[in-house]
Amino acid sequence: MTQSQTTQPQIAVGTPQSRVDGRLKVTGRAPYAADHVIDGVVHAVVVDAHVGRGRITSIDTSAALAEPGVLRVISHLDAPRLPYADNQGSNNPPGARLRVFQDDRVLFFGQPVAVAVATTPEAAQHAARLVEVSYTAEQPTTDLAAGQAGEPTAYARGDADAAVDGAEVRMEMTYRLGRNHHNPMEPHATTARWDGDRLTVWDKTQWVVGGTQQELAAVFGIPQESVRVISPFIGGAFGSGLRVWPHTTIAALAARELGHPVKLVLSRRQLYFGTGFRPAYDYRVRLGSDRGGRLSAMVHDIRAETSSYETFTEAVTAPGQMLYSMPNVRQAYSAVALDVNTPIWMRGPGYATGAFVVESAMDELAYELGVDPIELRLRNEPGSDESTGLPFSTRRLRECYEVGAREFGWQQRNPAPRSTTDGDWLIGTGMAAAVYDTTGFPAQAHVRLNADGTALVQSATSDMGPGTYTSMPQVAADALGLTMSTVEFRLGDSVMPPTGPHGGSTTMASVGTAIQAGCDDVRRQAITLAVNDPASPLTGVNPDDIIVRDGRLQLRNDFLRGETYQELLARNNRTHLEIIGTFTGPEQERFSMYAYGAMFAEVAVDARLGMVRVRRVLGVYDAGRIINPKLADSQAIGGMVGGIGAALLEHTVTDPRDGRIANANLADYLVPVNADVPDLRAIYLDGNDPEANPIGVKGLGEIVLVGVAPAIANAVFHATGRRVRELPITADALL
Repeated sequence: MTQSQTTQPQIAVGTPQSRVDGRLKVTGRAPYAADHVIDGVVHAVVVDAHVGRGRITSIDTSAALAEPGVLRVISHLDAPRLPYADNQGSNNPPGARLRVFQDDRVLFFGQPVAVAVATTPEAAQHAARLVEVSYTAEQPTTDLAAGQAGEPTAYARGDADAAVDGAEVRMEMTYRLGRNHHNPMEPHATTARWDGDRLTVWDKTQWVVGGTQQELAAVFGIPQESVRVISPFIGGAFGSGLRVWPHTTIAALAARELGHPVKLVLSRRQLYFGTGFRPAYDYRVRLGSDRGGRLSAMVHDIRAETSSYETFTEAVTAPGQMLYSMPNVRQAYSAVALDVNTPIWMRGPGYATGAFVVESAMDELAYELGVDPIELRLRNEPGSDESTGLPFSTRRLRECYEVGAREFGWQQRNPAPRSTTDGDWLIGTGMAAAVYDTTGFPAQAHVRLNADGTALVQSATSDMGPGTYTSMPQVAADALGLTMSTVEFRLGDSVMPPTGPHGGSTTMASVGTAIQAGCDDVRRQAITLAVNDPASPLTGVNPDDIIVRDGRLQLRNDFLRGETYQELLARNNRTHLEIIGTFTGPEQERFSMYAYGAMFAEVAVDARLGMVRVRRVLGVYDAGRIINPKLADSQAIGGMVGGIGAALLEHTVTDPRDGRIANANLADYLVPVNADVPDLRAIYLDGNDPEANPIGVKGLGEIVLVGVAPAIANAVFHATGRRVRELPITADALL
């Protein structure tokens, strides 16, 4: 525990504060990446490949260049050579990242092959359509089942294959999960401007410094400090902004070539090719247990898609290693190189996929044995992390089950499949466990306490929707002893102190901890100044006996004795106190640290048509300290909606003939709408995890999606008696 937790009153943290940037957003005054007004800007539109693999044989730009307002069409024929220095630290997977306009190769359908630049967006769009590109086309491989797998990543403890073969109960299942795209409301966009050899980009990014700034410096071969990245608002991302995509480089390249600022906005269709996605999986499981349901072994054989030029992987194996107690586990994770663009993390990355398989398999075992699904999980609850041998920092999954079962009414259900109806609807309930790792990244924050009693806190982090603009001032206000209204928080600019990526449920753990450390130090500076000032009412007092509340330093046991920050700083002729707060990262060697959840779902399935409707979802979470319950509910509801989409609706369909995506729009790529969103409820266990980080948070943004899809799939089985092992679950699978 830090000093602010043990001595400072907790006034803002833990209260349901409204978003401080909410009015800006709902009135349209929040400037997103494409909204910044830059003098002299021209507009660019990407020309993308219409073959899935091959080489460009010619590019005819004459018709495009003849149009009014068209300034230039840039392609590999006339683009400058770019250094593309090695930069593995910017979330680039192993391999050779796509180098735009550097050669004639086409690696996937939709790859950028040229860019049209014009004085208006309309002229640029029309010019892009007029560019004629000819190819020598080859047959692409886009089917996961047909692709060539690379050398698998392996994990093993015990002899899982022998243990399964010798088990009293043996089961074997193969699960298939379709590709998902992020589809944030705000499309990806970049505006780039060069001032001499210095580059400024207004970009949609989840990693301002280590991501966009560092990558652009590497691509163009310039010092990192010569690149400035500005990203104050993000209209949703879900992981799609965690690396630099080709359009950002194209905007910067075009701006340098033309000598004008260039704005480039991807169309909705281009988001499906120009950014990443959650990869498709084929996931085979073999498990063994005794007749009492105690697991003895589980074997996982995993195939996941990646691109031909980079090898993307994610933490899909983690749930199978540590969620349940068993002496024998073997896993083989094979990345299958396909003629597609590179995947990227999507909300609940890896864990959502792994949990769907493990939790579906546990439900199948429960019905095979005639054991209640919760009871089966309790019988296999581990005492420590068997994948590492470390004790858990906190693991309150039993309590999540207990609270969830009570609040959901689990014991009132008839456990027999296809036993409950409501008219023509078959009613089913299901549950699943959820897990996501608790970690953090090094982060810094600048804290300045002004002489007027206000504070300014700055950090180069992001806010894609969780409420960073609101939750960080809550932490700062309590640590400084101020009200939230007197604390201003700024983010999204690379001139600010650096942080890690904004994702993986790490922002509060990392940036929040850095802010608290900085605010604690500034508060202590003020206290030291007061106790050493002969004119202060607090002169000579033990610093540990002083707290700060509403901007006033005062004795803990004598509130009448004290003074305000304004009085103290004015008397000492100080305009401000400031410091850089730092978080060096978590010490994860001593404990196994995860957030946990128990998900419950009720569905109705039309007995004649096979349509599935989710009626209610409940999540109970062991997520450590909850900084803002209102923001937490917003995160939980969003995660549940995403889980409903993954379970029942979302699936990117690829045409195997040429690799084009057949449903690259929001009319055909289905996401949940209001009619699909039922009664959603979240409960958070009270407490914190002091081992995870000084403020005790475990992370919430990812865990709230993990476990939703398997809970729904298990409810569908309970309703219909039909086990569907492929996502999304569609009506044809239930007829």
